[in-house]
Amino acid sequence: MHNAIMYQILLYSSLGCAVLALFFGLYACARVGNFIKTTEGLDWSAIANITGDLATLKKTIQTLNNRMNGMHSPKVQEQELMMQLLKNAPNQMTNGEMKNIGG
Repeated sequence: MHNAIMYQILLYSSLGCAVLALFFGLYACARVGNFIKTTEGLDWSAIANITGDLATLKKTIQTLNNRMNGMHSPKVQEQELMMQLLKNAPNQMTNGEMKNIGG
């Protein structure tokens, strides 16, 4: 008796899974058909050119961002400060010797 109930449960559950799989398959076919219908008149070479242009633009923007981030890095600021100090410091070298100025 228990086996008969178990077989009925397995039969109905497998039937339900099969019907569900059928509906999923029909839904997928409808979506693929809709995609084919909407992309029917596209110029694929123009889309390929736009894709290449977008990749080039993305690379240019990344390069510009890297340059802008590099301008604000502490290393660049330290180099600018050292150049100013060297430019503004009086010439303290006479005859190859360092001369102390001040007390």
